[in-house]
Amino acid sequence: MLGMKWAVHGDGKTIRAGEVVAPQERLSWFRTIGIGVQHVVAMFGATFLVPLITGFPPATTLFFSGIGTIGFLLITAGRIPSYLGSSFAFIAPIAAASSQYGPAGALGGVVMAGAVLGLIGAVVQFAGTRWLQLLMPPIVTGAIVALIGFNLVPSAKENFNAAPITALVTLVSIILVTVLFKGILGRLSILAGVIIGYVVAMLQGQVDYSAMRDAEWVGLPPFQTPEFHLSVAGLFIPVVLVLVAENIGHVKSVALMTNRNLDPLTGRALMADGLATVLAGSGGGSGTTTYAENIGVMAATRVYSTAAYWVAAITALLLSFSPKFGALIATVPAGVLGGAATVLYGMIGVLGVRIWVQNRVDFSNPVNLTTAAVSLVVGIGNFTWAIGELTFEGIALGTGAALIIYHGMTLIARWRGTAGTDDEEHHEGRHAADDDGDEIDTEGSEYRPSKLG
Repeated sequence: MLGMKWAVHGDGKTIRAGEVVAPQERLSWFRTIGIGVQHVVAMFGATFLVPLITGFPPATTLFFSGIGTIGFLLITAGRIPSYLGSSFAFIAPIAAASSQYGPAGALGGVVMAGAVLGLIGAVVQFAGTRWLQLLMPPIVTGAIVALIGFNLVPSAKENFNAAPITALVTLVSIILVTVLFKGILGRLSILAGVIIGYVVAMLQGQVDYSAMRDAEWVGLPPFQTPEFHLSVAGLFIPVVLVLVAENIGHVKSVALMTNRNLDPLTGRALMADGLATVLAGSGGGSGTTTYAENIGVMAATRVYSTAAYWVAAITALLLSFSPKFGALIATVPAGVLGGAATVLYGMIGVLGVRIWVQNRVDFSNPVNLTTAAVSLVVGIGNFTWAIGELTFEGIALGTGAALIIYHGMTLIARWRGTAGTDDEEHHEGRHAADDDGDEIDTEGSEYRPSKLG
């Protein structure tokens, strides 16, 4: 029932051509542990960048990513292999909320987002996903993902300018590693670039080790309780739409690669991620999401065993109990973060555009064109609208604009017979791609992850 029984695949050592190790199977424990540790390496760079950028304790975020992954595996009964790492969609709202109410106020927003995601998961479990597809067709989903990425640009610029040489070395390293290396190293280009940039920063004396020297080798990660302010709800609730798209895309991707129907588990996946995000926000960690990096590892190894994810989750938990390790991660200087963020934030924005391309969104249709145009300008310009104690900024207003403009214009256009409207069914299933832009080649070639959390 809990999905913690795995049949040994074959001889436990080899995977024959055309076969995969299914979620409820495993290789020998020695090989399973090795693959689990590889999953930790795959998620490491992106998971740690979020707390470094937002100022949250890295060890706490790592702790809750491990807890969240275990919860996900239990709630989905071990049938969906997934690692829950830090979501980049939370960076902008956390920064905005922290500037008003401090970290505790931002954590309250994370809890709110997780609760709403869990509620949506419960509805999906009983009513299916069709209503979500109608609410968020590709033009809307792409616009929301794009504006969240581009809204973060000022943060990347600020960190980049803090140490331009270090930032440039980090950026160039990420670019070169991406195209110079194949396999797992190529997938970990962001982590590799951060390491190279860190060495350069260290040689320039930009790294402060004072906090690390004072930290203990073993101890609990620092926890913090949230504060709740209704005014931050508008910052965080739009993030839920991105998390929904990422989770549904993850389930579809794994279903394709394992040749299994996992649609009945979509609601459970959303509820599990919602619970993980609530737990993280309740204790001082970043909100979570399913990770494309780990799907890439599965596609490369053809091992979809949830046993490997138990290993990854337990490994993450063990690492989180070393304050010295967390303090080491926190020494990454602003210049390195600026170089990495330049790539990451741009990728998030372009992933939104990729959703449009893969679903062949028709921009000759004025409904689509207007939806994208207005929402992107509102998001990138960080328009702000205060109503009493409530303050809505770029992401919230841009998301609202995308939903209201698309559905409002579609309704009026159908009534008046004026502009063309999207037929969601025309787009549905055209590409074997998940909703955050990760593409699957169903002919059997390699999965190409977005390298984003």
